[in-house]
Formats: sequence, C-alpha cells, structure tokens
Amino acid sequence: MHLIFGILIGLIVLVVLVVLHELGHALAARRAGVVVEEFGIGFPPRAWGKKLKNGTLFSINWLPIGGFVKLKGETDDAKKKGDYGAATFWQKTQILFAGVVVNWLVAVIILSGLALVGLPKIIPNQFSLPADSTTISRPVQLGQLSEGYPAEKAGLESGDKITSFAGEKIETTTELVTISKANRGKTVPVVYERGGKEQTAQVALRDADSAVFGSTLSQEERIKATWSAPLVGVVTTAQFTWVTIQGLGGLIGDLFSGLFLQLSPDQGAREQGKANLDEASAGVAGPVGILGTIFPAAGAAGPETVLFLAAIISLTLAVMNILPIPALDGGSWFLMALFRIIKKPLTRDIEERVKGIGFMVLMGLIILITIGDVTKLFA
Repeated sequence: MHLIFGILIGLIVLVVLVVLHELGHALAARRAGVVVEEFGIGFPPRAWGKKLKNGTLFSINWLPIGGFVKLKGETDDAKKKGDYGAATFWQKTQILFAGVVVNWLVAVIILSGLALVGLPKIIPNQFSLPADSTTISRPVQLGQLSEGYPAEKAGLESGDKITSFAGEKIETTTELVTISKANRGKTVPVVYERGGKEQTAQVALRDADSAVFGSTLSQEERIKATWSAPLVGVVTTAQFTWVTIQGLGGLIGDLFSGLFLQLSPDQGAREQGKANLDEASAGVAGPVGILGTIFPAAGAAGPETVLFLAAIISLTLAVMNILPIPALDGGSWFLMALFRIIKKPLTRDIEERVKGIGFMVLMGLIILITIGDVTKLFA
C-alpha cells in the first residue's frame, strides 16, 4: 500500500510538472499568433476530448506520463498564417523556452513556500539572510548500519532518530561521535525514536579507535524565513540550477570517459572505465526509480519532502530542456539557430530526421536507465 501510494503521488507530480511545462509553450504560442491545435494531458490513446471556444482541442489521454501541445505547422519551413514556422526567430525562441521558464518559476514558488516552514539545507553555502533566517536542526538520524557492529546488534535500524546517548542529550552528529568514543568498550543506553515512539536500546560499544558504534549518521537542517522567503526561493533556485548543471556535466563526463576507457587494452584503464560507468549509473534515476523508490520514500517522510522533490524535478526539467539535445526544446532551438547562422533553409526532411535520431537516442537512454532502475529495485 505504501509503495502504491508513493507511485500515485509520483505520477501526479510528474504529470502536473510536465503539463505546466506544455502550458508555457501553449500560452507563448497563442501570444505569437500560432494556432494551438491540441493540448493534451497524458499521451494517446485519447480517453476524452473537447473543443474549446478558441478552437483548441483539450484532451485527456490514457497514458498518465505527462502531457503535450500540438501546434499548427510545427516544422520551421511551414509558412502559412498561424503556423509555428511562420513565427519570427524571437517568437520561436519564446515558444521553445516558455516551458523552461514555467518549470523554473514553479521551483521558485515551491522553494519560497517551503522557506516559510523550513527549507531543507542540502548544499554548504545555501542562501539565507541572517537578519531574517533561522536554521532548524532535526534529530541525528542513523544511516547505513555495519553488519555485526554494536548498533546493528542492539536492534537499531536505519532511520532511527537518536535523542540521547549514554545519558547525554544529542543535538549534533559531532556530539554523538565524541560521546561514543569517550565511552568505547562500555555498554550504554541509547534513546531513539522510531515511528513516532521513543524506545531505549543497550548498546555494547567496541573498544577500538574507529567504528565504535557502527553506523553512518546524518542530520537534516532546514532554513526558515519570513519576509525574505521569496528572495530565498529565487536565490536558492539559482544555486540549485548551477549545482544541477555541474552534476549533469559530471554525469556526462563519467559516461563518455567510462565508454572510452572500456575500449582500452589496459586492464587498469578498463576497470577505471567500469567505475566511471557505475558512478554515472548510480547518479541517475529514471521513471521507475523516481516512482518506485524516490517518491515512496519522500511520501513516507511527509508532504514537505514531496514538495521539495517536486521543486527539484521541476528545476531538472528546466535544465534538461535548455541543453542542445535533439528532440528536446534546447535541441530544437539550437538546430533552428544553426541553420539561421549558416543562412540555409531548415527543411522539413532535415528537421524530422535530426529530431527522429535524437528521439531514438533519448528513448535508448531511458530504456537503459529503466533497466538500471529495475536492477536496483530488485538487487
């Protein structure tokens, strides 16, 4: 039931974010005088449709994996009145990147709202105004437990929140590490919270210089603001945008260097290539990973975490669509701009061929990522 609920939340969030993205395209197109033939929620086959007063067919479709907008004369060489191709270069730029702007603004709005109740701090220099912001620290939480070590032997589990250790109140991970080392070799009471209930475990600490307790530790910090919340939302979204671009750069670097090194005759180089590919795989989650793992976990953590994840996904959609990848908005703009620079007509045949190849490559990557997601789920 928990998994199904998480998947439903994930589907709703993904559909809403994609539909808002497509709505940006539709509004910009209408403003430029381009006819919007259809605006669809989900993908065909069609379940229901209605012609609106402005002539646009509004449809709800059976495959709940996003949405789409269909414009009249979508290729660059279509020149009839109301065609997308008849719009100016600047109007086409606005239409193509309107979805990006909408997704970015959605992230700003969500993060601004979260700043009022507590925005998760996930990067070291995350923006806040000292005059209006307070940092809220959540209880220290157990991460991965080492098998056969004190924490695991005492019945503690990943996710347990530690409130007291050896009779002393715990407020930071540093305090827990210091107190555990000071009591190594002793059996100490550990008070923790699990499922909203407080419990106590007797933990026999190791008498060693390291791994006295046997668990990784984490502590969530949240930034809370009042009047500066909108500014926090804007600046934080800009910071996350840059971090996302850096992450994608590293991911692409690991992927291509990994593939290249796999072709090397040197065994050490091939092993390094495999490590790079593993690193790239670990850093990517496709639809199955998002719906089957990430959203159920976020759903269990609460609505604030779901909203935060929605903001990050919206931001990622924005960043992905500015990249010059064929079949995505950035790729369409790059192709259009390239032919404008070389002063040659972008024919329907060339445009469809480039976008078709790009779409096939994109689908291939999605299939590979999905296989990786399924492998991780059942590993």
